[in-house]
Amino acid sequence: METAEFIRVLDQEGRSLASAAAEAGPDAKVPTCPDWQVRDLLRHAGAVHRWATSFVAEGDPSFRPFDEPPELDGDALLEWFREGHLRLVGTLSCAPPDLRCWHFLPAPSALAFWARRQAHETAVHRVDAESARGRAPEEIARDIAVGFAADGIDELLRGFHGREKSRVRTDGPRVLRVRATDTADAVWTVRLSSEPPVTERNGEGDADCEVSGPAALLYLSLWNRLPLPAVTGDAALATLWREKSAVN
Repeated sequence: METAEFIRVLDQEGRSLASAAAEAGPDAKVPTCPDWQVRDLLRHAGAVHRWATSFVAEGDPSFRPFDEPPELDGDALLEWFREGHLRLVGTLSCAPPDLRCWHFLPAPSALAFWARRQAHETAVHRVDAESARGRAPEEIARDIAVGFAADGIDELLRGFHGREKSRVRTDGPRVLRVRATDTADAVWTVRLSSEPPVTERNGEGDADCEVSGPAALLYLSLWNRLPLPAVTGDAALATLWREKSAVN
């Protein structure tokens, strides 16, 4: 996907998140994130949007944590979220292609990284907001384009879980395969060991366990918003993923 397409998705997903949150109300529980109410979701997503905007707008080369969100609630909190989201979309849209700033996963450019990361960040949290107003994640998955979902799986497996921070480890070598069943070439081989996982986008060789399903369902399940669609082989590896793969 091109950077401009990620920005378009970010724009749409943020608007949809805000609409769903407004309908659910700030007190509504978020079933996909059981510790949260909608106000917690808006505060988190809004803080992340402002954090990302600051790197792109200022060209800051160094990491810094995002600021704590203000103690807003109700309509004021919703408006704060919407303002931050629109500022992020505008900042990315106007940023130069050769932007240089801090980012934390391999990418063709800093701009490409932030557009992609914030599109997926916002899409997953839009699912959370939709769940708070009563939509089942399986239903929401129908709204997610296959190509975008496959890209999100790739970012998660080859990006986030290629880092030292990944807690998905095994005592000895094991192989987990992830296969999207509704698009060609969307297959990943995840080699597990006591070191961070090593993932290749192919289906070569034998696997101890395979997780498969439509790309959008896989995308949400690998981000722990849904049960894994189908598991064959050693289910203990699928259980390991559920227990250890959360990204903080």
